[in-house]
Amino acid sequence: MTETLIINVSSTAGLQGFAAEPAYVASKWGVRGLTKAAALEFAPLGIRVVSVHPGVVETPMTAQVQEESYNQQPIPRMGKQSEVTALMIFLAAEATYSTGSEWVIDGGAVLGPVVPVPMED
Repeated sequence: MTETLIINVSSTAGLQGFAAEPAYVASKWGVRGLTKAAALEFAPLGIRVVSVHPGVVETPMTAQVQEESYNQQPIPRMGKQSEVTALMIFLAAEATYSTGSEWVIDGGAVLGPVVPVPMED
């Protein structure tokens, strides 16, 4: 049986809420549910379905995003489109035992802000 992969692109907004963006958040949570339902539905046909949840990635859509929105995350920068692409290539070529799963690529943003730990002398 030939294996097929469907990659649904959601967002970190599909993993947590964002104020003032209820329609966007709802749509991204919907992608998450659709992924899981489709994974179950299509498994007998040899079709895997996964979702990718990018954080802030350098694109025209994020051109106006202020540094304060990502500089406290564990990796304090915007992601690159090439990094998201690399994850998708990995999912297609290597993650062949994964279906219905959620792949987060957000610099650790959904973990919460980094809190500096005082260093002892």
